[in-house]
Amino acid sequence: MIKTRFAPSPTGYLHVGSLRTALYSYLFARKNNGKFILRIEDTDQERFVEGAMESLIRILKVMGLEYDEGVIGSRKLEVGSLEFEEKGNYGPYIQSKRSEIYKEYADKLLKSGHAYRCFCSKERLDAMRENQKARKLATMYDQKCAYLSEEEVQKNLDQNLPFVIRLKISHDETIGFEDMIRGKVEFKGYTIDDQVLMKSDGLPTYHLANVVDDHLMEITHVIRGEEWLPSTPKHVALYKAFGWEKPIFAHLPLLLNPDKTKLSKRQGDVAVEDYLKKGYIKEALINFVALLGWNPGTEQEIFSMQELIQAFDFSKVQKAGAVFDHEKLDWMNGKYLREMPFANLAKEIYKVLKEEDWFDLEENDEYFKKVLRLNCERMKKFSEAKDLMKFFFIDKFDYDKNLFLHEKMNVDANMARKTLTVVLKTLENLPDKNFESEEEIKLVLMKVINDLGVKNGQVLWPLRVALTNEKFSPG
Repeated sequence: MIKTRFAPSPTGYLHVGSLRTALYSYLFARKNNGKFILRIEDTDQERFVEGAMESLIRILKVMGLEYDEGVIGSRKLEVGSLEFEEKGNYGPYIQSKRSEIYKEYADKLLKSGHAYRCFCSKERLDAMRENQKARKLATMYDQKCAYLSEEEVQKNLDQNLPFVIRLKISHDETIGFEDMIRGKVEFKGYTIDDQVLMKSDGLPTYHLANVVDDHLMEITHVIRGEEWLPSTPKHVALYKAFGWEKPIFAHLPLLLNPDKTKLSKRQGDVAVEDYLKKGYIKEALINFVALLGWNPGTEQEIFSMQELIQAFDFSKVQKAGAVFDHEKLDWMNGKYLREMPFANLAKEIYKVLKEEDWFDLEENDEYFKKVLRLNCERMKKFSEAKDLMKFFFIDKFDYDKNLFLHEKMNVDANMARKTLTVVLKTLENLPDKNFESEEEIKLVLMKVINDLGVKNGQVLWPLRVALTNEKFSPG
């Protein structure tokens, strides 16, 4: 049975790139009637962020990525203490709770000769790296401790010298594997570092914990970002050292900014939570992220989750980086927004507006619904409702006088003042019943334009600004 996993580190927000990794793992498992699990990789305790694990779990559930095994939530035991609940038969699913397991497997590698104790001090390692940099060499461990005799190792242990456990890589071998996206990938042994597997504090590094857990949890397909590609030969070497069958790998292309640099917070939001807070629809975000590097091979762009499950195929995932196009996301979100049942849309927009001090209507108020219907075609996300609808609920503006001017339409201050004076006087003299018909108001305004002998824009532009204090508004 096919089994995939999403294994984030609780070091902060859920990145959109991580969402794509989780999504592809989920789609592949569901398409093949397999299982999708959540494992928390918290071996790097220095970067652990309080609350990040709970946030990851919540966002996955919000996005509809239900998993079959893993951490499902938490409950407070006492102040500052949490107990995490799990489901599945291969736990614990939090790596910090599996320390003894990793020690057992590290010892097996020591006994089989596939790993060794390294007693080198930080000072020696720093000097070694500086020397390598000066000689324009790749910085990697020089295997000084790889060939210590048993007597030398025991002597160091008797002196209680601190040590790490390193993976022993043969420089003469070539390590290769098949990647579902990149095909055959090979690395020469002399380019691969003797990776630290257990730190001097007795805790495992990502590399040992990752391989041991994937094997014990019976993961068949490892789906992760391209940035992990250089680590994969180390993992393949570990599988070989343990005598285990390695999983099938798929390394996803990088996500890029429009300028083709790596997607980063410096050029916009990268956290899934930020997009949800800005009013993006979860289904639209899933649809958009699915297409970042995957081409279904058809003209179809809008997919439900079920359609994604049916269509997804790693043979159609590209190797090259995928550009995160915010304009495309806005377009797609707008399509989802406009296709929502009006009652659902009204509920979401009401949540946004009720936080504003200028809005005091009830959700079922007819005026609110009428204003929403007038504006929803222009909305691309829920959060835009504030700016698009605000002027319908405010009687007075702090006007930007420059907005009344329009050089191309030949509207200067005198023209704006003149036309607005006539329009105001004309509208004030109209019976109330005339304001019940858009057509009646249109006829009145066209008469004003004809009587003044001016162009349409010379009346309608200043009138638009007077009513909205905006350059753009519903027609």
